[in-house]
Amino acid sequence: MSVDSLQLIANLSLQKNIKMMSNNASQNNPSSDGHFSSQSSNGHMTVLRDSGTSGLPKYPLLFATFFKIGAFTLGGGYAMIPIIEEEVVNKHHWVSKGDFLDLIAIAQSCPGVFAANIATFIGYRLRHTKGALCTTLGAVLPSFLIILIIAMVLRQFMSIHWIAAMFLGIRPAVVALIAVPTFNLAKSAKIGLHNVWIPVACAVLICALGVNPIWVIIAAGVGGYLYGRLTDHA
Repeated sequence: MSVDSLQLIANLSLQKNIKMMSNNASQNNPSSDGHFSSQSSNGHMTVLRDSGTSGLPKYPLLFATFFKIGAFTLGGGYAMIPIIEEEVVNKHHWVSKGDFLDLIAIAQSCPGVFAANIATFIGYRLRHTKGALCTTLGAVLPSFLIILIIAMVLRQFMSIHWIAAMFLGIRPAVVALIAVPTFNLAKSAKIGLHNVWIPVACAVLICALGVNPIWVIIAAGVGGYLYGRLTDHA
């Protein structure tokens, strides 16, 4: 993924957020410290900085947030989705729900590890190259350190009975961690009775027929483009 592609993705997301903020400008109230607070749809107050880079997250906060995500995520990159959403969308309000869904789709479509991809995109979306470095390093560093320690004592580690039993109990919980964001993403993508056949067909192609997921993603993108063209002309 080139820097120009990352810049294009960041600019598109920024333009979308600026438009949303402009539409809601009439609901914003200036406070005495020069910030603006607006009422969100869930009733929480979101604080927006008025100028410069004061409203952007600091690099240490980006690193610490994704370090925590990387340290407490079990089960791979997809298990990160609910934790990242909670931190980035719900807690810090760095990225909107719609943008987060788009970033997941882009990260899945790109080569490489999903966890590193989504961390890189979010970091670049917030603070460009340095932000991408902070979020990516924070996301992958805990796993690197833990695996390094485990590799040093692997034989002794796996021979301990209670540790092996503990991992047997963790595995079903990891399945739930992956299943929950799947249903949440389905709601965000507005999956209903009229289009539920699309993810079902994709799952059958990948699992039962062994079709490469890349071709499924390309076909879905082409199908969505053609459907959009047909609805525009209708």
